[in-house]
Amino acid sequence: MTPIQNKRAYRNDLLLAGMMVAAGLAVSAASLVQLAPHHQQMAQATAPLQSTPGAETRPAAPADPATTGARPSETPPQPARPDADAQKAGAAPALPPAPAEKIAPPIPAK
Repeated sequence: MTPIQNKRAYRNDLLLAGMMVAAGLAVSAASLVQLAPHHQQMAQATAPLQSTPGAETRPAAPADPATTGARPSETPPQPARPDADAQKAGAAPALPPAPAEKIAPPIPAK
């Protein structure tokens, strides 16, 4: 290729690259215009607080019941797995037996 043809090819490539960049910028600007909110309005989520009619004449909320902090003594806690004597007497365990793959071998003593 002659130097004139090289210069012409370079100019055409540069012109094509510039047109592609301009087209990309135009598409980006058009998408940003579409995304921009056109009508911004503030919405109030709840109505303003107003007093209930007749609230002055009604009694206030009842007081919280006093708690002792002690455990109720009516029902004693039950073990999840009853001992062997209770199982022989007919007591069923509350939990099913663990699957075999979840039982680990005993830890050896040091």
